[in-house]
Amino acid sequence: MQTQTHFRLLVVRLSAMGDILHALPAVTALRLAHPEWEIGWVVEPRWSALLKTGGRDLGSGIGAEQPLVNRVHFAATKTWGKKPLSAQTLRAIMALRRELHATAYGAVLDLQGSIRSAVIARLAGCRRVIGEAKPREAPARWLFTERVETRGAHVIEQDVELASAVAPDLDIDALKPAAPLLPVNPEAEAWCDALLAPAARQPVALLNPGAGWGAKRWPADRYAAVARGLVERGMAVLVNAGPGEETLAAEIRSATNGAAIPVTPSLGQLIALTRRIALCIAGDTGPLHLACALGRPVVGIYGPTDPSRNGPYGARFVVLRSPLSRRDHRRRAAPEAGLLTIEPEEVLAAADGLLGF
Repeated sequence: MQTQTHFRLLVVRLSAMGDILHALPAVTALRLAHPEWEIGWVVEPRWSALLKTGGRDLGSGIGAEQPLVNRVHFAATKTWGKKPLSAQTLRAIMALRRELHATAYGAVLDLQGSIRSAVIARLAGCRRVIGEAKPREAPARWLFTERVETRGAHVIEQDVELASAVAPDLDIDALKPAAPLLPVNPEAEAWCDALLAPAARQPVALLNPGAGWGAKRWPADRYAAVARGLVERGMAVLVNAGPGEETLAAEIRSATNGAAIPVTPSLGQLIALTRRIALCIAGDTGPLHLACALGRPVVGIYGPTDPSRNGPYGARFVVLRSPLSRRDHRRRAAPEAGLLTIEPEEVLAAADGLLGF
C-alpha cells in the first residue's frame, strides 16, 4: 500500500479544451497541497499542450515545460471510436493499460464523468476510482468505487469537491481552486514576441468569434463592430481562428479594413499569446477559459449555455447574457435568439469597465 509520501494519483480528463482548463484548478490545488505526490493525466493527444510542451518526453520531472503533472498518458479515443474493433485500436488500448499498470497508481480521479473516461479509469487497475455521484453520463457511476456528491454551482467548484475526496487528510473547505499551472513553451514564446513586436506599445485585445456550435456563436459582423471600437481606443486587435474558423476571422478583417488581424496559433502559441493580452472577448469557448486560467480580463458573450456553471471564473470578467436565453445544449446551427439581443455597444461598455477607459 502506498504511503501519502509516495502516493501516485491518476487524473482522467480526456477533452475538450475548456473542460480540461476547468479541471486544472482542482489538480493544481492538489499539487500545491501535496507537492510530494506523483500525478499522471490521461488526455487526448491534441490537448496535451495544456499539460506539457510539445512531444518531448520529460519523464517524471516537473519544470516550466511540464509544471503540473509528472506523467502524461495519451488516449486517442476520438480515433479509436472510428474503428473500435480494429487491431490497431485494440493494440493502443492494451498498450495504455500496460503503461498505467506499470506506474502503479494508488487512485484514479475521473473528472470527465463519461463512460469512456470511466472505462479508461478502470484500465489503471486501481482499487480506488473516484467520480461524481451524478456524472454527465449516468452509467459511468457504476464504474466508480467512490462516488462523490457535489454541491458547487460551477464545474470548477465541482471538480475541487471531487479532488478533495482523494486526500482524506484535507478538509473539503481547505482545498480551494488554484490558479492553473500551464506550460511555458520557449518556441511559442519566441513566436509570440515576434508577432507582437509591431504593437509593442499597444494593449492587445484578443477576439474569438468561433464556438463549438452555431447557437453559441455571436455574429462576425458584431465582432467586427467591437474590433473597430477597440482600435479607436488605441488597442491592437487580434482575431483567433481555430481550425475551420478562418472564414470568420477573414470576415472580421475585411469589415475592419485590415485593422483586426487574424492569427492561427497552435495551442502552445495560444497560451503564450494569451499571457500577453490586455483583454479577451469571446463566447463560451476554450480560448475564453484559457484567458481566465491565465488571469486575463474577459468579456463573455453567452447564449444557450449557463455561465453560472460554465462561465468565466477566477479572473476579472463581465458576462453578457440575455434574460431570454435558456440553457440548451442542442447543437443548433443558427445563433440562439437571446444571443442576438446583445449589441456591440454593450460589449464595448463592458470592455471599458474592465480596462478603465
